[in-house]
Amino acid sequence: MYALLKKEIRSFLSSLIGYVVITVFLLITSLLLWIVPGGSNILENGYANIDPLFVMAPWVFLFLIPAITMRSFAEERKAGTIELLFTRPLADMQIIFAKFLAGFILVMFSLLPTLVFYYTVSKLGNPPGNLDTGGMWGSYIGLLFLGGAFVAIGIFASSLTDNQIISFVLAVVFCVFCFIGLDMASSIEFFSKADSFLLSLSINTHYISLSRGVIDTRDVLYFVSLIAVFLLATRTTLESRKW
Repeated sequence: MYALLKKEIRSFLSSLIGYVVITVFLLITSLLLWIVPGGSNILENGYANIDPLFVMAPWVFLFLIPAITMRSFAEERKAGTIELLFTRPLADMQIIFAKFLAGFILVMFSLLPTLVFYYTVSKLGNPPGNLDTGGMWGSYIGLLFLGGAFVAIGIFASSLTDNQIISFVLAVVFCVFCFIGLDMASSIEFFSKADSFLLSLSINTHYISLSRGVIDTRDVLYFVSLIAVFLLATRTTLESRKW
């Protein structure tokens, strides 16, 4: 599995995809945080915090992570190498998990440079270092879990088709539904009796909870379970080739 993981990471980094995703993420967040006027501009707000980063990042991830994962299995199907892939001495879940880890590691790489924002804002505080560090690390943990969930959803979408564009569109739709779609459904009168249940299934609800800086085991369990569900769904989809 380790060899496959290295191959997937090399594949990302040997093409433009990995670099483009990281560059676009950092460019968008940097512009919105420091350049573009508005509520997300740190210098205009006058407060030493990077909360706008954690508000914007999930929306950027909604499109960038599907771009990372769209080729995971769709490209293998298109090239006709998927059968060769599954003849390796690895269980199906090991192959799926290796692709998941490769995507997740790329998400981590895209977040690492944003620590510069934390350092900069910390120095701009009055006094320097006057920053809610607990809330900041909680938000980073929440963002990593959210990124992991989007990667798992994207890999599942990629397993459904051999077309990368369709895979991308499906992943965006699934991610949007899990992120805010359930929130929106809970506000509809027809679902009023199940609003609490729908909110409990929403990624956004648990992401906001972690962003407060308190690591609740219920939120962690939710994200781990969501990732596991989509990875198992991916295995089921791929196993259907044998039916």
